[in-house]
Amino acid sequence: MMLSRRLRSSTPAAPVGAPGARPTFDELYDAHVDVLWRNARRLGVTDDAIDDVLQQVFLIVHRRLSEVTMTGSEKAWLLGVLLRVVRDHKRSLRRKSPHRFFAVTDPETLPDERARPPDESLARAEAAALVRRWLAALDDDKREVFILAELEQLSAREIGEATGANQSTVYSRLRAARIALEAAAARHRKSEGRRS
Repeated sequence: MMLSRRLRSSTPAAPVGAPGARPTFDELYDAHVDVLWRNARRLGVTDDAIDDVLQQVFLIVHRRLSEVTMTGSEKAWLLGVLLRVVRDHKRSLRRKSPHRFFAVTDPETLPDERARPPDESLARAEAAALVRRWLAALDDDKREVFILAELEQLSAREIGEATGANQSTVYSRLRAARIALEAAAARHRKSEGRRS
């Protein structure tokens, strides 16, 4: 996804590192576009919609950058914008097609499968598909917190900034997500044991 050069360069620059300086739009974009892309995929945005979602995120960032006061991390703020845009995107799709499936994938974190033997590649692909199904079964709040905590390694405070939830709620959702995923893994092991 490439934003127009005019949009990217229209944000006034501030000296980086100066007291009270805020990052420029270009700096935010360059530093975080990959993280946002990866997490849009993890949150269930399909390949055909990811560019539109990220464009909406960066339009909001461009519009709000001059008025927002960064009290926490840039990453947490940007992920919060992404979460809201993804929620709106999903609501819109549900209105249009209530039975549409959201893929929870993250191919960027998978190793290059060409270097593996075919049977190992197949086993890894099946395991990845299984985990994606388990994540897709979580409700959005739990999936968001789990992804931000376990995959992005954000602190509870940063997750709270991104989601708008207090830290107790963050911990509660994370615990519930872990319990649900552990239960899904236990059910899978049990069903695999019956097949053997």
